[in-house]
Amino acid sequence: MQLIKDTEFGGERPLFAVHDVHLDHVTIREGESAIKKCSNIVATDCRFEGNYPFWHVHGFTISSCYFAVGGRSALWYSDHLKMSDTVIDAPKMFREMNDIDIKNVVMNDADEVFWKCTGIKIRNLTLHGGTYPFMFSSDIYVDGLESDSKYVFQYVKNAEIHNAKITTKDAFWEVENVTIYDSELNGEYLGWHSRNLRLVNCRISGEQPLCHAHDLVLENCTFDPSCDRAFEYSTLIADIKGAVTNIKNPVSGHIVADEIGSVTIDGNIEAPADCIIERRHR
Repeated sequence: MQLIKDTEFGGERPLFAVHDVHLDHVTIREGESAIKKCSNIVATDCRFEGNYPFWHVHGFTISSCYFAVGGRSALWYSDHLKMSDTVIDAPKMFREMNDIDIKNVVMNDADEVFWKCTGIKIRNLTLHGGTYPFMFSSDIYVDGLESDSKYVFQYVKNAEIHNAKITTKDAFWEVENVTIYDSELNGEYLGWHSRNLRLVNCRISGEQPLCHAHDLVLENCTFDPSCDRAFEYSTLIADIKGAVTNIKNPVSGHIVADEIGSVTIDGNIEAPADCIIERRHR
């Protein structure tokens, strides 16, 4: 593997179509598409300032690097990426990619990141700001996520998430086959129009959670008092630890909780309207 060390590049496509290259302490200055149509690339302790540095790259490792604001849309149409210990200040990262392995990464502008990607493995990721992370992505495994981005995990399929703290609005809309373990989910309108969403040992806050959901499952979850009008038009099996403030018009299934503040069943409920709602027997 060729080593390129302690130098810098700028302008248009300075490393176009290179293969089997290790970049160490290299700076990519202002310009576009620095590392395009490449394969088997390793970048360590590098700084990326120009637009679109990694496009159409097959097989690459990025470690202890920094993407400045100017390095936007840096990783598109690529596959087989391992990234670790990296800080990203640029938006719109990771688009239409396959096989992404991320560990100890901080993204300070998470606007439109991870769009239309498949095969994502994440350990310890922090997302700040931005909208719609993970839109239309699938086959995702997460262990360790902290996010305050808006509208996370929309239209996602086949995801398993552990140890997350997500503060947002409209999270997990239109998802399919998603399981979330041991996580804190804060924000309004959680999980609307989802299919096969399962929450295990999760703490939930925010108004009108989990409405219009199909085949929803909750196991040993807790609800903040702000969670009113929960489960409207949903089919579900729910085991709630502690109290739930208000349940409104669930379609069918079984809900059990330690305490139930109130239940609203009105003329707008949808058939079969046979959900069993009960306090836990002690």
